[in-house]
Amino acid sequence: MSETNFDKLASQPILLQANRVWRTYSGGKLIDQWQGNDHPEDSSFPEEWVASVVKATNVGREHIQDEGLSTIKLTDGTEVTLQEVTDSNPEAFLGKTHVEKHGSHTAVLVKLLDSSERLTIQVHPDREFAQTMFNSQFGKTEAWYVIGGRQIDGEEPYVLFGFKPGMTAEKWKELFEQQDIPGMIDALHRIPVREGEVYLVEGGVPHAIGIGCFLIEIQEPTDYTLRTEKVTPRGNIVPDQACHQGLGFENMLNCFHYDAYSLEQIKDKWFIAPTQLQETAGGSLRALIKETDTDRFTMNRLTVVSEYAYENDGTFAIAIVVQGKGKLLWGSEEISIKQGNTFFLPASLSSVKWISTDESPLEVILCYPPKP
Repeated sequence: MSETNFDKLASQPILLQANRVWRTYSGGKLIDQWQGNDHPEDSSFPEEWVASVVKATNVGREHIQDEGLSTIKLTDGTEVTLQEVTDSNPEAFLGKTHVEKHGSHTAVLVKLLDSSERLTIQVHPDREFAQTMFNSQFGKTEAWYVIGGRQIDGEEPYVLFGFKPGMTAEKWKELFEQQDIPGMIDALHRIPVREGEVYLVEGGVPHAIGIGCFLIEIQEPTDYTLRTEKVTPRGNIVPDQACHQGLGFENMLNCFHYDAYSLEQIKDKWFIAPTQLQETAGGSLRALIKETDTDRFTMNRLTVVSEYAYENDGTFAIAIVVQGKGKLLWGSEEISIKQGNTFFLPASLSSVKWISTDESPLEVILCYPPKP
C-alpha cells in the first residue's frame, strides 16, 4: 500500500477492525452481544483492544506476533496495522505537538472489558518503576468507565480497590508467600460498581476487577500487569513469569504502593464525577476524565439526539459507539455507524458531524492521548 493512499486516510474517520485479545481470565459475552455477534459466549478473549499499537504480553502465546495490534481494512480488502498507517505520516495522523512529545506513538491504549470471573489481584507500575524496571517511558495508570454489567451466580458487579488501613509491605508479602487468597481479598476494599461511574487507577494501586463488570478502560500504552495470585478464580495456573513479568517476586512486590486508605478516602481520591462541557439542541458533551484528574489521558461522552458538530483541536481521537445508530459526516462524505463501531479520528480531520437516526440517543465515547 502506497503512502499516498495512507495520506488519504488522514482526512477521514478510520473504521477499526474488531480486535479481541486473549487474557488469563474469562468473559466477553457482553462484548459479543454489544458487537452483534452470533452466539455470544464467555471465553478466554474477554477484551476488545481499540486503536491499539501495543502488543499483548501473554505467556505461552509469544508466537502470536501481532496479538493486540489494531488493524484497518483497506478498500482493496487487505489489512494493515494502525501503527503502519500512523508511522507513514505521524504529524498528519497524530498531530504536530503530539509528535514533538511522543514521536509516532499514540501514547494511549483503549479497551472494552467484560469479566465473567474476578480478575487476579494485581498492580501496574507507575512511570518511575516502569522506567527503572522495564526501561519504558510509560507506566500503566488506567481509568474505568462502567458501561454495564451483569449478575453472575448471584453476585453483582464489583471491584477490589486499594489497601485497607493497617496493611503494610510486610503483611502483604506474607499473604503473597502463603498464597492466602482470602486474606489478600480481605486486604482490599470491595466496591459495588454501577453504570456511568468512573474510577482512576493510578500505577502502584492494588486492584482487581470483579465478576460481571462491563467497562471501557483507557490507560497508558503498556501491558505491564503484575499478579499476586498463582491460580485464577476458575482454577487456571498462572505461571511465575505471568505474575512478575520477568522481574522476580521481590521486585514485583516493590511495585505496590503501600499507602492505605479508608473507603471514603478512596472515593475522594480516585472516583471521578463527570462534568458538563457543552450542551446544544442536538446533543451534549460531558467530560468523564479531565486534565485535572490525570495527565495521562482524557475521555469525553458525547450524547447525540439529532446532530452534533465535533471540532478537532489538533490531535487525534479514538471513538467508540456505545449505543444507537446514525451517520458520521465529514466534508461531502458520510458513513453509517452503529453500536459496536470503533474509529480512529486523525489529527488532520478538522471536523465531523455526528447524526443520530434512531429513537434513542447516539452515545459515543471519545478518548484522547495526554495533552502535549
